Amino acid sequence: MEKIVLIDGNAIIHRAYHAMPPFKTTKGELVNAVYGFASMLLNILGNEKPDYIAVSFDRPAKTFRHIQFADYKATRVKAPQELYDQIPLIKELVRSFEIPIYEIDGFEADDVLGTLACQASSESLKVYIATGDMDTLQLVNDRVFVIAPLKGFKETTKYDFQKVMSKYGLEPAQIVDMKGLMGDSSDNIPGVRGIGSKTAVSLLQKYKTLEGVYDHLDEITGAVHDKLESGRESAFFSRDLAQIVLDVPLKLDLSECRTHNFDKSRVSAMFDDLEFRSLKNRLEDFIQEQTQQHLF
Repeated sequence: MEKIVLIDGNAIIHRAYHAMPPFKTTKGELVNAVYGFASMLLNILGNEKPDYIAVSFDRPAKTFRHIQFADYKATRVKAPQELYDQIPLIKELVRSFEIPIYEIDGFEADDVLGTLACQASSESLKVYIATGDMDTLQLVNDRVFVIAPLKGFKETTKYDFQKVMSKYGLEPAQIVDMKGLMGDSSDNIPGVRGIGSKTAVSLLQKYKTLEGVYDHLDEITGAVHDKLESGRESAFFSRDLAQIVLDVPLKLDLSECRTHNFDKSRVSAMFDDLEFRSLKNRLEDFIQEQTQQHLF
């Protein structure tokens, strides 16, 4: 079965910016996020050897979630401008590898990735989503997996169905129900006031879904019953906010996503300009390995 890797651009950029020291070129240009992103990209190409690859980025415009809920992500600290200033260079890097970029106003990169993952799996591809955002674990199934970086970008962990089960005690599809109950402080999703992760997981292990919990509300007693009863509307609203959209209006073009024999001189020149000496050595090793594999 052929494989496609879908990269969550913004999640990897944020990870790179905070994981790498704030080094600059001799011209004074901060490039640590670009370096980290490039390192991750070489790791994916070299280790995963995908048949297809694509990247998605968030757009600066507000999404439908912000329209539905004005306080969505309101508590999140805005990233430094120095991070955002590196995004054009990262997009240039992606294009130099001849990797297509998918993005659309009104939706988050997660929604784009979810939509592309559905379309790719319907084409009988194995799908690997490279991200540091655990929201995407709700997408995991027998054909969709999540690759998350660990320390730096050399090591990763892969989430399949069983690994999600062992992490949460729930199936991937139940993660949005869990967020409906307990909320998500990182995205400022309210959930049900007073319901924490332990209670949310316990309820879902017994009743399976948010609907199941509320269908059996009369079986639940005490303070938990009262909290659920008063927080019913918030629970379903919060789940809707946490749910990744799978029908964003865009179309996966597999011919465009085919892993190309990219213009090595263009990438090499960009690495020279950014003064990525160690990465250039890795690039040359990668090119040599690919050439040898092609010859054999």
